[in-house]
Amino acid sequence: MTNIRTGIIFGTDTGNTEDIAHRMADQLQQYNITAEVYNITEADPETFSNYDLLILGIPTWDFGGIQADWDDMEEILPQLDLSRPVVALYGLGDQFGYGDYFVDAMGWLHNHLQLSGARFAGYWPTTGYEFDASLATLADGKQFCGLAIDEDQQFDLTDDRVSRWISQVMSEYRQLADVAEAG
Repeated sequence: MTNIRTGIIFGTDTGNTEDIAHRMADQLQQYNITAEVYNITEADPETFSNYDLLILGIPTWDFGGIQADWDDMEEILPQLDLSRPVVALYGLGDQFGYGDYFVDAMGWLHNHLQLSGARFAGYWPTTGYEFDASLATLADGKQFCGLAIDEDQQFDLTDDRVSRWISQVMSEYRQLADVAEAG
């Protein structure tokens, strides 16, 4: 599975979301994929349309706050045409310190991108996390809309989660690409 143009776009204030982006780029190399990594401040609407696979990362601040650089894109996100690329999300949060708002920003991003026709991959189980509420959970409450990362409380699980999630995303990407080709 080569020649999959892949972009990883993140917003960050502390560097944690950027660090995860680079870990994901390293994991993608095992699939012979070289991902281009961007800070959201370097991306424009055209950047989003240049890829077959988009991985978007966003941290949640305090009581469900959206990272400022992503928040600046709020009006642009629903206007993007993301019907072609497969989109996978990851979000960072602190499930113990902010258990009522764990990775809420990822849910915010998911909701905005649904309006752009995005085809999502990488929904992730909520099993193994301890939180009270999250806007990033799907209706059944059993999955997040992307990979949830807690570098504050579960940093020792991050590398394994990233590795398993990238494998899952690549499998789902193949399925979605096959469906798109058949249709």
